[in-house]
Amino acid sequence: MKHLSVAVIAVALTLSSTVTAQNAQEQDTTKAEKLNQIVLKATRVTTENPVTFSNVTAEDLKSRNLGQDLPILLNYLPNVVTTSDAGAGIGYTGIRVRGSDATRVNVTLNGVPYNDAESQGTFWVNLPDFSSSVESVQLQRGVGTSTNGSGAFGASLNIKTTDYSDEAEVKVANSIGSFNSRKHNIQFTTGLLDDRWEFNGRASQIYSDGYIDRADSDLKSYYVSGSYVGDKTLVKAIIFGGQERTYQAYYGIDPVTLETDRTFNSAGLYIDENGNTQFYDAQVDNYNQDHYQLLLSHRFNNNWSASATLHYTKGRGYFQEYQESDFFFDAAGRTQFDVYGLDAFQANGMTVTSSDLETRRWLDNEFYGVVTNLNYKNDWIDASFGAGINQYDGEHYGEIIAGSFIQLNEPLQRFYTGNSVKNDFNAFAKANFKISSELTAFIDLQQRRVDYNTTGSDFAVDQFLTDERYDFFNPKAGAVYRFNPSNQLYGSVARAQREPSRADFQNGSPEAEDLIDYELGYRFAKPSMNVNVNLYYMDYKDQLVLTGEIDNQGVPLRANSGNSYRLGLEIDARFRITDKLFLQPNFAISQNRNQDFIIDDNGTPNNLGDTEIAYSPSVVAGNAITYSIRDNFEVSLLSKYVGEQQLDNTDSDTARLDSYFVNDFNAQYIWKPNNLVKEVTLSLLVNNILDEEYISNGYVFPGFGSFLFPQAGINFLTGVTLTF
Repeated sequence: MKHLSVAVIAVALTLSSTVTAQNAQEQDTTKAEKLNQIVLKATRVTTENPVTFSNVTAEDLKSRNLGQDLPILLNYLPNVVTTSDAGAGIGYTGIRVRGSDATRVNVTLNGVPYNDAESQGTFWVNLPDFSSSVESVQLQRGVGTSTNGSGAFGASLNIKTTDYSDEAEVKVANSIGSFNSRKHNIQFTTGLLDDRWEFNGRASQIYSDGYIDRADSDLKSYYVSGSYVGDKTLVKAIIFGGQERTYQAYYGIDPVTLETDRTFNSAGLYIDENGNTQFYDAQVDNYNQDHYQLLLSHRFNNNWSASATLHYTKGRGYFQEYQESDFFFDAAGRTQFDVYGLDAFQANGMTVTSSDLETRRWLDNEFYGVVTNLNYKNDWIDASFGAGINQYDGEHYGEIIAGSFIQLNEPLQRFYTGNSVKNDFNAFAKANFKISSELTAFIDLQQRRVDYNTTGSDFAVDQFLTDERYDFFNPKAGAVYRFNPSNQLYGSVARAQREPSRADFQNGSPEAEDLIDYELGYRFAKPSMNVNVNLYYMDYKDQLVLTGEIDNQGVPLRANSGNSYRLGLEIDARFRITDKLFLQPNFAISQNRNQDFIIDDNGTPNNLGDTEIAYSPSVVAGNAITYSIRDNFEVSLLSKYVGEQQLDNTDSDTARLDSYFVNDFNAQYIWKPNNLVKEVTLSLLVNNILDEEYISNGYVFPGFGSFLFPQAGINFLTGVTLTF
């Protein structure tokens, strides 16, 4: 903590002295950018940058924001595939971009890293109904521009929470739907008080039984913000968080069971003393996460602006499970009591070394730091300089809370404990240079240092000790050429490197990954239509690809694949057919290959040659047809096609997910009574209207075959929002 504090002060003093030295050049501020956009300057891009991206606003999310997680609401973006463990989009959900899983999608909230420092994953279940506090989202595909947190190997997802509001407002929203799903929230804003102060907040509750048996979710969240808005300064304090309790649904089902019982969930299954099949009520994941952010944005003059954000995140929780002694297995041949640190004892003349157990595996962690940004802009250069220093401190431990035949030394006896500390420092400088009225050049240089240390034991590994340091230099360069106001060509080359995750270290001696991303794109823009086309070639060295297996905590396992690549074409467009009819198609075709992929075949290396990278469909397409029946009544048909996917990297026919084509219907009606109630919004979302039976995700368990995650057939959510 001491070292981090010193570094934070150093970064702040550096930023302050740089700005002070330049402040003598103060100019007219009439063209200065909006204060609340300054914090986005370091992480967002525009058509002035040679980066492939999509923007989503709160208004875009409004009609479908009825309780499903943010990844599900982003499902129709180009080359995006989403998944849901419970099958209905509430609870544990995930997102993949260009075949890269969530651990490789860099996510920031107001510029603050959100990816878990150790697993590198993003757990949206910890922030239920967060989309109700989102102002805008930008998805950058590929390496994108430099940002805070772990390197982007598939995409960057930059999320900005709600802006301050000029007018006071209260919203009450309620929705209900299939599987006993429901969402209730209330939001408020005071509007600007004395033209300087604004406060807003939200409280939400979401519940769903889930499509899968017992895959219920009980979710609560909150968001509170206070802002001071000066002529040149914005200070904003934000506190938000969530509490989730979900019944585990990450085991999936085998193909045989799928044919007879699509919703079967084996989590918590046990056989009682009478030989009857039972399910453990408390087979749950229970976690709390709270975020604290203090944002400062200042506009010095028309050229210079800066921002700094202090942040702190506290997470604490466990997953609880029932373990039958009959199903215990240890590869090293140890008894169950040996693994759990229990003492064997004599009973009826026999030595007892196993028992049915109820356990909890805990995470208790903190993540804190500061991110800073300095911007300069004039007629020929637009530059940003940023730095961030963050520290993660996490404790891992397991507790035995009960058992059938055990003698505990204490009421909650620990059977493993360990600690991890991860320090992450990054600094970058990037700029657009206006070479001529047609040509703009872009350069982006980032330096990142990561120190990761673990001590103690872990349930998966008896003595889990890691002491690693990584230094990454990630340069990026490109250019944008404008033929005319409607036609634009861009190209870029970018390097990204990233460290292995905790699970990677648990399962071997992984190498850091290296990627060179080549992008070539074309943009066409007219009032009646927009078309974006881009080619990409992502050249990986030591890519940590998903093996298709999971560990005993449900975490997907990865392995270095040597050389591999992703080659693809992406097209997305928006057409205004008439004043009332809009069409938004997108299409992606790709080839995703491991080169000379080697597997361990009973201790003997086996080179399989070129194989398809797991979870990387070669075709992903989407479309939205929107028709405005009246100015206040709009309906949409949303379609998504995902091609075949491999569950592992062996090209096995038995480890393949079939393609699927799913259609959703969405309607929104807005009524303005012009009295106490300013606006009434009625929304309807019918998912999977053709009742397609499809699988969006799965994994392979060696010796037992594949396990699949079926998604819900036709289902609905409907809601009403009152604005006062």
